[in-house]
Amino acid sequence: MFLFTLILAIPFGKYISKVFNGEKTLLDFLSPFERFISGISGINMESEMNWKQSMKAMLTINLIWFLFAMLILMNQGWLPLNPDGNLSMSPDLAFNTAISFLVNCNLQHYSGETGVTYLSQLVCLLFLQFVSAATGLAAAAIVFNALKERTTNQLGNFYNYFIKSITRILLPLSFIIAILLMVNGMPMTFEGKQSIITLQGDSIQVSTGPVAAFVAIKHLGTNGGGWFGTNSAHPFENPNYFTNVVEMVSQFIIPLAMIFALGFYLQRKKLAWMIFGVMTVGFLCLVIPTIIMELNGNSEIAKMGIDMSAGAMEGKEVRFGTTASAYWSILTTVISTGSVNSFHDSFMPLSGMNQMLAMMVNAFYGGCGVGLLNFFIFLIIAVFISGLMVGRTPEFLGKKIEAREMKIAVIVTLVSALLLKGGTACAAYLYANDPSLPWLNNSGFHGFSEMLYEYTSSNANNGSGFEGLGDNNLWWNISTGIILLLSRFIPIIGPVAIAGILASKKYIPESSGTLKTDTVTFGVMTFAVIVIVTALSFFPALVLGPIAEYFTMN
Repeated sequence: MFLFTLILAIPFGKYISKVFNGEKTLLDFLSPFERFISGISGINMESEMNWKQSMKAMLTINLIWFLFAMLILMNQGWLPLNPDGNLSMSPDLAFNTAISFLVNCNLQHYSGETGVTYLSQLVCLLFLQFVSAATGLAAAAIVFNALKERTTNQLGNFYNYFIKSITRILLPLSFIIAILLMVNGMPMTFEGKQSIITLQGDSIQVSTGPVAAFVAIKHLGTNGGGWFGTNSAHPFENPNYFTNVVEMVSQFIIPLAMIFALGFYLQRKKLAWMIFGVMTVGFLCLVIPTIIMELNGNSEIAKMGIDMSAGAMEGKEVRFGTTASAYWSILTTVISTGSVNSFHDSFMPLSGMNQMLAMMVNAFYGGCGVGLLNFFIFLIIAVFISGLMVGRTPEFLGKKIEAREMKIAVIVTLVSALLLKGGTACAAYLYANDPSLPWLNNSGFHGFSEMLYEYTSSNANNGSGFEGLGDNNLWWNISTGIILLLSRFIPIIGPVAIAGILASKKYIPESSGTLKTDTVTFGVMTFAVIVIVTALSFFPALVLGPIAEYFTMN
């Protein structure tokens, strides 16, 4: 699956580069439709913007979408397209859900098929899955422009990149994926619950709906929100092994293609391969141990005489097996999709740690566009440290890295750690003072891990969870909602600001003394920076949760 996705991602990255660069593509026939959207919204997509104007445009339209989502979710009970009679959301749950889908996280404190109506799923949540992914892609395109130009304050038009991300990238590919899913048994209907007789002879009600269209953009846009409460473990949301492959490839292809799009756009293919190498090494360091641990299973259960030849199968679907479930669990946390085809809460302790580490780093591939932005922060820090080590003023692509850019990079890094650990500390304090709170399904170290995972997922805009946590209450809805907002927009605004500042600086031609940033040596340096920053920031919290659980398991 990894190699197949890579083969597809390289030409797709070239296509994305052409879209952002305004070159001819096969989908140029959509230009009249894009001009129509521009016309009715009163937006001039040809006017150039600086980085501040682009971020103002991004925040403005996101505010409008948030208010729109709140309105729909709090009134869905009496609105049309509600064949199952689902109720309207409470204000705090609507607040959390609206923000979650707005920021590409899709942290679901409701249960999919029973928590929202068809209208909410399609008009509100499906819509947000398109525009949130396009927001990340548009922000990445602005950074591409800033790195490409020698000296400029004009970085393209945010709305132009945003609309083209939907019409030229997300929508056509979603259509193809939805058809593949639909013809393999995924429902695509407006009928409500259907009655079936189970193998045991019981009569039960099973939810359906226009699932295929929803699931396509759920994965392609690295959103992850499930139509059903059990997400892609549900047989209607992931019917067979083929759909499992389709969903894994679809959620991985854009983050991977964006790396190569950067190389084609800047005409620096070696830089793209260096970035790909660092990210892939990090990914393999997480996914290989996880697969091995899940295949080995729990030795304590084996001592009870229970067959563990298939690995740790608790919480996993038999139609996927241990290996594909373990691979998915790291892939979905590395690229901040957050969809699940198994129960992460049931994984081995150190597998759960790897899932959290993938989100704590949040720069090994990452989400649509924003993965590269997060990696860009580590790149700037690595350039600065490397420059000091060789006794030169740090430079990246012909621009000096100075105190202002470093301050922004460090602030973005520290804010992430502060939000994640601060939220977990507050929740642990509240629970310690009132253990009667209906939060934790497990006590001790694993209970701490459940809370740590929830804030890690929120901070990484991931959306997956250790679902033993009871999170549909005022504390978790409001606290994670605030973290979702801050951890989405600060890591976007920071890299865009750095890129905008660099773009306005005087270009310095490369010389024999210039630090090469497209080499294996610099890749090793960047990887070391990522490991050190992550270890210093999060190792103490991991010791209190999954690591302590591992050592006390026996």
